[in-house]
Amino acid sequence: MPIADSDGTSIYYERHGSGPAILFVHGSGGHHAAWWQQVAALREEFTVVTVDLRGFGKSDSSMPEFDGQDFPGDVVAVLDQEDLTDAMLVGQSIGSVAALRAGLLRPERVGSVVLGHSLGGISHPELKELAAADRAEAVKLPVIDRLLTKRFQEERADLTFLFQQMGTFNVARMQDLRNLDTNGPSLDDIQASGVKVAFLAGEKDAVLSVKTVTRAHELLAGSHLEIVPDAPHSMYWETPAEYNAAVAHLRRTLTAPKEAA
Repeated sequence: MPIADSDGTSIYYERHGSGPAILFVHGSGGHHAAWWQQVAALREEFTVVTVDLRGFGKSDSSMPEFDGQDFPGDVVAVLDQEDLTDAMLVGQSIGSVAALRAGLLRPERVGSVVLGHSLGGISHPELKELAAADRAEAVKLPVIDRLLTKRFQEERADLTFLFQQMGTFNVARMQDLRNLDTNGPSLDDIQASGVKVAFLAGEKDAVLSVKTVTRAHELLAGSHLEIVPDAPHSMYWETPAEYNAAVAHLRRTLTAPKEAA
């Protein structure tokens, strides 16, 4: 069972396949197994790494409380243990915040970061205001309606139930991740790192609007933008074929300009 040491905390992860590396970072209701539809589809072409942040899945959950500021270090611990270079980190929702910070901590190991349904905790007054307005609308909906479309819930009651069950394996909760946004990186910090950033958004995301994500892309020079039609906040689960195609395309095309050693 692969375990990485993150400052004394045991972090569970899995490595599948071979080829250019993609490391997935789950959101508040996920863990390594949430990526089952991605691992099966991508492992023939890529090295696919999934990780459980502390408090989630099979990672150490024994601490009395969790600090979201520790999560980027959990990702870094896996990067270091597996000696990955030019990895692409793919975050889901608030997991994107941990992914971006981990990339900035280890730019020699990370070539690109994909911010899935998230602004990655970027510190910028206009983006903060836009995201807050989106959240104000999202909280009017039941949680499941923020994450999956009504149609999917009706047509795939089985996968909707499994999606909800995923979170029952976790000790940490959403409130344990919220402070990840504290002291986030600036646009200048990201550009100075040399790490490429892509925004991956769903057209029907009820948590973060396409308008907000598009504005973030406009503000972050050199960033990429992928918008998947008819996809919700949790498109990795509901529309995996489209999500996987977008991730594979980004992995094949995103490269970071690194200085020669």
